[in-house]
Amino acid sequence: MNRLFHSALAALLLATLSWGCAPRHPRTTPPEPQVEEYGNPPGPDYFWVKGHWRWEGRRYVWTPGHWAQGSHGNWVPGHWERRGRRWVWIKGHMK
Repeated sequence: MNRLFHSALAALLLATLSWGCAPRHPRTTPPEPQVEEYGNPPGPDYFWVKGHWRWEGRRYVWTPGHWAQGSHGNWVPGHWERRGRRWVWIKGHMK
C-alpha cells in the first residue's frame, strides 16, 4: 500500500512538473504564415488582420485572420520578434 501511494505521488509530481516546464516563449523559429483568402471587406471601415502562428506551450498553432473595424492606417500588425534565443509574440495594436 505504501509503495503504491508513493508511486502515485511520484507520477502526480512528475506530471505537475512537466506541465509547468512548458516554455512560455519558444526557441524554435515560427513557421511561415499561411496564405489566406479573405475577399471583400464587410464595410468601408474594415481592414483585414492577418492570421498568425501562436505558441501553445510545445508547438505552434495557426490562428486565422479576421476582419476588424477601424482605420487601417493606424494598425500595427502583430509579429514574432527574436529576443536572445527565444521568440516573443508582439500583439497587433492600433497606434
